[in-house]
Amino acid sequence: MITVVPTDRIYLCCGATDMRRGINSLARMVQQVLALNPHTGAIFCFRGRKGHIIKILAHDDQGFCLFTKRLTDRCFAWPTTKDQVAVSLTKAELSLLLEGIDWRRPSKTYRPRLAG
Repeated sequence: MITVVPTDRIYLCCGATDMRRGINSLARMVQQVLALNPHTGAIFCFRGRKGHIIKILAHDDQGFCLFTKRLTDRCFAWPTTKDQVAVSLTKAELSLLLEGIDWRRPSKTYRPRLAG
């Protein structure tokens, strides 16, 4: 059974991350580079160099969960910085990110009204 971690703390780890990293290496990165505690129940998102793969690290009461998603025809929208810093997201922004939509500039879709 997959446990979903309910949290309001969602962080993007800016910059490119080596997608060969596993749970231990990503958790160590959260501690050392971002100076955050990976055991708090927060969600940490990492993107690969090419931009089409992300890994999501989360900790629930039993241990760590690591999720991976790969887009086939586009890249994930990601902030660009020189330093490895964390950017905070809302649940709605994370949802847009996972759908491959630019969460920084979501566009409205025009839906015509029905005549009548």
